[in-house]
Amino acid sequence: MNKECDNNCENCKSENTEKKNTKTDFSVNMHNLSSIKKVIAVVSGKGGVGKSMVTSMLAVLMKRQGYHSAVLDADITGPSIPKAFNIKGRVSGSDLGMYPLKSKTGIDIMSINLLLEHDTDPVVWRGPMLGNVVKQFWSEVIWTDIDYMFIDMPPGTSDVPLTIFQSLPIDGIIVVTSPQELVSMIVEKAVKMANMMNIPVLGIVENYSYFLCPDNNKKYKIFGESNIDEIAKQHEIKVMGKIPIDPRISTASDKGMIELFEGDWLDDAVEYLSKMED
Repeated sequence: MNKECDNNCENCKSENTEKKNTKTDFSVNMHNLSSIKKVIAVVSGKGGVGKSMVTSMLAVLMKRQGYHSAVLDADITGPSIPKAFNIKGRVSGSDLGMYPLKSKTGIDIMSINLLLEHDTDPVVWRGPMLGNVVKQFWSEVIWTDIDYMFIDMPPGTSDVPLTIFQSLPIDGIIVVTSPQELVSMIVEKAVKMANMMNIPVLGIVENYSYFLCPDNNKKYKIFGESNIDEIAKQHEIKVMGKIPIDPRISTASDKGMIELFEGDWLDDAVEYLSKMED
């Protein structure tokens, strides 16, 4: 029994109720020299669906529209953003903070690979350390006059995505998926997690949607028939684009020339994002 108990059970009930209703604030302040208008998280329920490629393409397309875009690579154990933009070297800093590196067209990039001595060095860390690094990318990096920041999220709904959703002011998420039957379950997990965090789901992008044969100009559904429209309708979210299997996209990404890609597959996403501007 509590030594300070006054035998009034109602007081204890009231105190416990207050504790239950008190929510812990995990938010992290961005650097006081930073300026970021919109933060968009690009997520996927599973790996291997081209999430990083879609993140890169969105940043490139928004830059082409005249916005200052940036990519925060939160996929700490599998960073691929620097390679897609052919960014090499290491991030510099001062007493004020760290500075992201810029791509050829002026997109600001921050990734763990830009802090490692060799980009092939593995990052063998546990969840809390991974989450702390992402928070440092937000609070200790000076992001100057960013209109749209795209966060390349790690796949799934584990510790790091949870940390990001709780700590950073996410304006919305875009879900990347592929045309397979099990995708509906995976998308639903990502959507439910966003809803739990009170973060709006802006839309869904289907990658590897089809293959357009150059010989006969026919579309072939390599991964089967798509059900993305039904999934989007079920969750009342927008289909923002269907990207085909196109060797030119993967080649551009592999060779660090993603800023040169051509295609109108994400035009709807660009139009939607442009309307979000304050």
